[in-house]
Amino acid sequence: MPNLSSGYIIGYHSCDRDLGLRLINGDDELLPSENTWDWLGSGIYFWEDDAHRALEYALENAEGKQKNKTPAKIPFVVGAVIDLGKCLNLVEGESLAILQEAYEGLQLVMEAAQMPMPINKGKNRALDCDVLNYIHQSNDAKEIQPYDSVRCAFPEGDPAFKGSFITKRLHIQLCIRNPELIVGYFLPKPIDKFNPNLKHSR
Repeated sequence: MPNLSSGYIIGYHSCDRDLGLRLINGDDELLPSENTWDWLGSGIYFWEDDAHRALEYALENAEGKQKNKTPAKIPFVVGAVIDLGKCLNLVEGESLAILQEAYEGLQLVMEAAQMPMPINKGKNRALDCDVLNYIHQSNDAKEIQPYDSVRCAFPEGDPAFKGSFITKRLHIQLCIRNPELIVGYFLPKPIDKFNPNLKHSR
């Protein structure tokens, strides 16, 4: 059974400053994202071990370059200590086999409903999203213990250098489905680097 039991993992979440401060102060909680373009399905998204990439995304979100239902007014990064629990870890073979099986299962469902399969197009990962959500829905229907999290590498961006298959924005993303496994939030250091807008007024 796919799992990742290597202790706690550090993730970073891109958000608006006011939300970030409420999280750190214990006055708010992150809600699962339910967008059709969420490539790892429904859940709370974090950049694994990459505060710099989280800041880039927050800045791009505030500038309208990244799609989000509620754009950040003041870009902010909050760190989190996370226990992945039962993890669908898509950087290992057994989990990828589950993904392939889910794709085939979704195909049968869509054919029976006489509906076209969703398609990934640009930054809209509708197919990936539906396949991942199909896994969780199938587990619920079969009363199988649900996955607490999904973990996957994402080769985003241009090649790191000419001819390379390594990309400039390659990262590992976490999708946390069980928010109880987010142990706590913190302010990443150095603060001036990762949250230069901390003390700026609106």
